[in-house]
Amino acid sequence: MAEGIKIIKGNIVFTPSFGQLEVFENSFILIEGKTVKGIYRELPAEYTHMAVTDYQNALIIPGFVDLHFHAPQFANRGLGLDLELLPWLERYTFPEEAKYTNIAYAQAVYKQVVTELWKWGTTRVACFGTIHRAATAKLLELLALAGLGGYVGKVNMDRNSPSSLIETTAQSLADTEDYIKATIDRYELVKPIITPRFVPTCSPELMTGIAKLAQKYNLPVQSHLSENAGEIAWVKELHPECPNYAGVYHRFGLFGQQPTIMAHCIHNDDAEIALMAQSKVYVAHCPYSNNNLASGIAPIRKYLDNGIAVGLGSDVAGGHEVSIARVMTMAVQVSKLKWLATDKSEKFFTIPEVFYLATKGGGSFFGKVGSFEAGYEFDALVIDDSSLEVSACNQYSVEDRLSRFIYIGDYHNIVARYVAGAKIEQPQL
Repeated sequence: MAEGIKIIKGNIVFTPSFGQLEVFENSFILIEGKTVKGIYRELPAEYTHMAVTDYQNALIIPGFVDLHFHAPQFANRGLGLDLELLPWLERYTFPEEAKYTNIAYAQAVYKQVVTELWKWGTTRVACFGTIHRAATAKLLELLALAGLGGYVGKVNMDRNSPSSLIETTAQSLADTEDYIKATIDRYELVKPIITPRFVPTCSPELMTGIAKLAQKYNLPVQSHLSENAGEIAWVKELHPECPNYAGVYHRFGLFGQQPTIMAHCIHNDDAEIALMAQSKVYVAHCPYSNNNLASGIAPIRKYLDNGIAVGLGSDVAGGHEVSIARVMTMAVQVSKLKWLATDKSEKFFTIPEVFYLATKGGGSFFGKVGSFEAGYEFDALVIDDSSLEVSACNQYSVEDRLSRFIYIGDYHNIVARYVAGAKIEQPQL
């Protein structure tokens, strides 16, 4: 009966519902294979003979989920952040991504990317690669070898792109299908995802073609939506036949026909919000990037109130932080500015609310991920926050300790990581 069971002990914290922390102090979590079997304050008799991994006073929390990460932009963190989106793409992003035709360069950077994700506690990630099939397959392979979970997309771009970073429509479709075939069954926890960069760089023919591939291979979709006012105006020029930006994706089969993540969603109108809710589109909220590129403050509370699923994204390199804990704090901070800007009508976020977005909120895109409820895959971080203690103060509750780790902790406090029930050591890539 106890075959394949792991037992871990500590202070267990998670959010089974939005904003609702569940705390089990000094308790046991049973993992059977990949999934949580149950949480117990006292170990049931049939398990008392089994070994327990006792993390003592540490916090045990779900692993962090990053719903929007541009792996090839990693070397550009901190560059060009005095620009808005479109000039930043032209001056910094596109020239960097063009380098990924060189597989040796791609492999060197991607090894560092994967190690950083591991280090900062990201256990599942939705990644953009580049237009380059081989380099993108290498990123997928490295994530899998590290034991992390995720989706990795070969980017599609066949118009309005520099000569160094553009495909023909036919080549883009052929390379995407070859990439899918080579990777779809290769690894259990890392899979391909259909990844049009955004409407301005994808022709109608390309969008139609990749939507067919998403259906044919039953794959999810990721892209960008309504990040910047100039971008939105450009989409309107390119597609006057569509009512709005979301309507372009929807028309071409890339908006919820398969599970879909749209990053940013800062300036969506009410019709788009209704379509997002109806199409069950996920929002990847990327507050660092939205600040750095002066894009705006997304109305995340409004999305949640409309039943739209939301997770958090680092959006490297528009965002300069890999840490999803830091993204959580920024999500709280910008929500306070939104609260003030809406005459205090759009309520700001609490730590339990953004903790949910960083775990179960984004995790649900990957299935039963991001919680410690029975049947959920066991993705976890073990947090030793003893270095954050103030010697004269011993009054911190578990909830206080979680908040302090999120605000003032860092990767040094993460002493163990688990993905789908397996302990994941530092990648040796």
